[in-house]
Amino acid sequence: MSTPSAEPVPLPAKRRMAQLAMLALAIVIVMIAYANVGLAIDKQIPAGMLTYGLGLGGLMLAAYLVLAKFAPWADPLILPLVTLINGLGLVMIYRLEQSKAFGASASTQFMWTAVGVVMFCVTLIVLRDHRALQRLTYTAGAVGLFLLISPLLPIIGKDVNGARIWIEIPGLGQLQPAEFAKLALIVFFAGYLVAKRDVLALAGRRLLFIDLPRARDLGPVLITWGLSLGVLIMQKDLGSSLLIFGTFIAMLYIATQRTSWVLIGILLFIGGAILAGLLFDHVYARFEVFLNPGSQELFDRELGGSAQLMQGLFAMATGGIFGTGLGQGNPELIPLAISDFIFPATGEELGLAGLMALLMIYALLVQRGLRTAIAARDPFSKLLAGGLSFILAWQVFIIVGGVTNLIPLTGLVTPFMSQGGSALLANWILIAVLVRMSDAARKPPPQAIQDEGMTQVFQR
Repeated sequence: MSTPSAEPVPLPAKRRMAQLAMLALAIVIVMIAYANVGLAIDKQIPAGMLTYGLGLGGLMLAAYLVLAKFAPWADPLILPLVTLINGLGLVMIYRLEQSKAFGASASTQFMWTAVGVVMFCVTLIVLRDHRALQRLTYTAGAVGLFLLISPLLPIIGKDVNGARIWIEIPGLGQLQPAEFAKLALIVFFAGYLVAKRDVLALAGRRLLFIDLPRARDLGPVLITWGLSLGVLIMQKDLGSSLLIFGTFIAMLYIATQRTSWVLIGILLFIGGAILAGLLFDHVYARFEVFLNPGSQELFDRELGGSAQLMQGLFAMATGGIFGTGLGQGNPELIPLAISDFIFPATGEELGLAGLMALLMIYALLVQRGLRTAIAARDPFSKLLAGGLSFILAWQVFIIVGGVTNLIPLTGLVTPFMSQGGSALLANWILIAVLVRMSDAARKPPPQAIQDEGMTQVFQR
């Protein structure tokens, strides 16, 4: 009798089938929403619904097949959740396109979605081991810094709505490099903090119940603080400034577990924001609107006024609990409804219940990312997954807080929903890296796979 040889363990078929079923459910929900828009506006199902559904389904099937081949152990919930958010964003842009008030184009956004899915697939295929990114720590930092300041360069840098955050690329149009810079900077932060975390965790003097860090270790925080202030001042981009600095402080806390870093970060940002508000009119205007949005004078002000914010608040109030229904509101009254204010436009037609459901989808996506960080087996992976998950949650908080007047408006867009290519491509790449880390974290050790293979052979 010959000794049975170990056979490779089959892919986790049950997990993949469950993922495929959830993907199909996400597509069905999106298509029902798409049909609702057509029925509400034209009293008939949109003519291109079948083409649209097959196109979106084909894209996500391709993403599923690549994921099943190159990351079979990845969290099965991540791709369906992103598909649902991205699909609902496409539906809202189609809805806004019907109002003919913003130059919205669902077909253009679908094209960007297709490119984003391609970038997702390419990232999974090329990045076989995310730990290789740790060797590019300082390269990623240099690339991130260059992308961040590139809008300040002559010729390619462009001013849009008073903010210099765009570059013009011949043949591609305008791109927002800060969206890609955030990914490079997170890689840099993760690599740097892994190398320096023991030093940064050392305690200095104790103040009340908090162990303060040593003064000599404040350098990285002060440099990042200065960089975020530079973005705020030179580019008039409060959103990217808050996003970068907040993410660094969160990753610093994850690396050191010291609350003192968080308190120092909050104090530095508040101090920097107050200083910028006193010195620069564009920052002061944001705080004026935040403190007194109902002022008639601010409402009528052409630049830096409160009209956008108030129209968004009016829209969400009109929607109430259950909304006016898809296609039955007046989102054309909300300025920038296709980008910065797509969240209030969604709230008008889906209501508070719809917005809460949307936020729960985002929260579940972030939770899966944080779960990946907890399950990761090495410090770099934990920091990288934690940073990517946090920046997604932080961006949602900043945009939702801005349009609801919880915090000053920042100019960020809602991930996967707002019209535009830069943010969509960057976020699909972010999800690909997160999926790659999830696969590595959930995959059993080689010895366990070999033992399971032997067990299957003997059971036969």
